[in-house]
Amino acid sequence: MATGISAMPKDARRDLVKIFSHNREWAARQREADPHFFEKLAHAQVPEFLWIGCSDSRVPANEIIGLPAGEVFVHRNVANLISLTDFNCLSVIQYAVEILHIRHIIVCGHYGCGGVKAALDGLDIGLVNNWLSPINELYEIHGEALRALPPGVASGDKVCELNVITQVRNLCRSAPVRDAWRKGQQLAVHGLIYGLQDGILHDLNVNIVSSAMAGIVCRMGIERILATPERVVG
Repeated sequence: MATGISAMPKDARRDLVKIFSHNREWAARQREADPHFFEKLAHAQVPEFLWIGCSDSRVPANEIIGLPAGEVFVHRNVANLISLTDFNCLSVIQYAVEILHIRHIIVCGHYGCGGVKAALDGLDIGLVNNWLSPINELYEIHGEALRALPPGVASGDKVCELNVITQVRNLCRSAPVRDAWRKGQQLAVHGLIYGLQDGILHDLNVNIVSSAMAGIVCRMGIERILATPERVVG
């Protein structure tokens, strides 16, 4: 039985061929800019950043922060959630912290997040509903404050911001991060949010370098978001 590209339906074959073509063009551009690019990349990766973000195709980590391959370790999932029972995410964090000795972990959400919207709208999207249940819980906790915001305020944007800070708090509770701080390892955690409409990253002012400051910084961040009519900027 034929299993190569030639055996695929015409439309699927065209799409895959396009990917291979783009890959070769990209590789050629890299070699043109630096003849030893792939040689150096194959030797080792020494990223300073771990990016934990949303799987949304419009939020590519490396491109957003303008860093090339090899400089950002990346984990992405729907709605950029960090669960202390998700061994996929925890394994990435542990590897980044203990093996790669990254210095910064960025938790990045984005406005207009489809996962947040699906949770808030109560859409029936199968298994993903289970994954998004922390978003529903987040809204239940802060629903009264969100509903009290002035008319016209996009509560979805506020929940995107609150979700980032909640995931930062979860990250700071994780064993790899707590152990790193306990050992005196230089490690900072940051909560950011990305604007799809303008391509700009915004600091949510939750930048944490120790377990001792995690709780108060995240609590202040949540209070600031709920007290601000417009979405966070700057």
